[in-house]
Amino acid sequence: MCSLSSFNSICTRSCFLECQDEIKYSKARKLCVRASVVTSTPQSLHIEEIQARKFEKFRVGVLGASGYTGSEIIRLLANHPNFQITMMTADRKAGQSIGSVFPHLVKQDLPDLVAVKDADFSDVDAVFCCLPHGTTQEIIKGLPSSLKIVDLSADFRLQDVGEYEEWYGQPHVAQELQKEAVYGLTELSRSEIENARLIANPGCYPTSIQLPLVPLIKANLIEVKNIIIDSKSGVSGAGRGAKEANLYTEIAEGIHSYGVTRHRHVPEIEQGLSEAAKLKVTVSFTPHLMPMSRGMQSTIYVEMAHGVSTDDLYQHLSNFYEKEEFVIMLKKNEVPHTRHVRGSNYCLMNVFPDRIPGRAIIISVIDNLVKGASGQALQNLNLMMGIPENTGLLTVPLFP
Repeated sequence: MCSLSSFNSICTRSCFLECQDEIKYSKARKLCVRASVVTSTPQSLHIEEIQARKFEKFRVGVLGASGYTGSEIIRLLANHPNFQITMMTADRKAGQSIGSVFPHLVKQDLPDLVAVKDADFSDVDAVFCCLPHGTTQEIIKGLPSSLKIVDLSADFRLQDVGEYEEWYGQPHVAQELQKEAVYGLTELSRSEIENARLIANPGCYPTSIQLPLVPLIKANLIEVKNIIIDSKSGVSGAGRGAKEANLYTEIAEGIHSYGVTRHRHVPEIEQGLSEAAKLKVTVSFTPHLMPMSRGMQSTIYVEMAHGVSTDDLYQHLSNFYEKEEFVIMLKKNEVPHTRHVRGSNYCLMNVFPDRIPGRAIIISVIDNLVKGASGQALQNLNLMMGIPENTGLLTVPLFP
């Protein structure tokens, strides 16, 4: 398996390949596919089609471009060979350039921001929706049916619209669309994502939690009772809006627990784990904001099934993710750290024996804005458009 040093080597090699050849379509490893679960692999397409798609261009809109996830979409698309941004919305910033809203994007040649009501959707093939929950349903309901949509809000993640109303405090107004939406945890749902029109992009906490737990639950290697999850996120996970709780003096030099027992990602986490277990799973989940801008770590405490060891958990996850581009099991005893995934679409994880017999500790780290949001959204749209899912995502993590 990958050590931290070999992981960095992989990242560097991937970046070099991207710079030299954009994306090498002939290499199965760099296509980021697992032949056992992916249908749109080079083996299932004619060479002519592959070559044509390498140069095919798609017009993309970004709704809610003035938020953190919107700006990350723009950053990632800056070097994407197939996607061109032709429309961006931000109601409160309408008429401004993206460089005036985000100075780090000042060199990007992009259209000015417009209000959603003034957006021309006839000029786009696909849309990233980075709007707040509640707002998204009405807007997506009115979009042309020809558009491919990746929604980064929570509006279409919960299959049970009654559960959505319970946790988000308002009724779901696009229930027919909810039936159509596909939950887009890429590594676990590729075939469904490829054929979808509307993707509900997973939340950041659920991504970091489900990637290690779902394969273990499906293999009956852990008990689904007494799962305890302690997650920590950078402050960007709370969004860009001005909030007293997110002020520097409120966050700096301390740890800020919030949403204790009632965080809105709880039903999303339990939905995914319950589907894997084929029975209702209830977890103990507590999130915390950390005094850092980005990054996320989930430390998960589980009870192993009778006769199962931590080596069994480690081996199963290693085998399951062996051919994955972005999910990496570190060598035994190596601890994942958020600083080693900063700015990238990678998820690093590992398994450790607990001091309590029969229990194990799983640590999973991601960048909450990339694999936890915009990077996974791009990974999903790549699949939906029939191009290799790693396109535009081979950025080496930023360290230090």
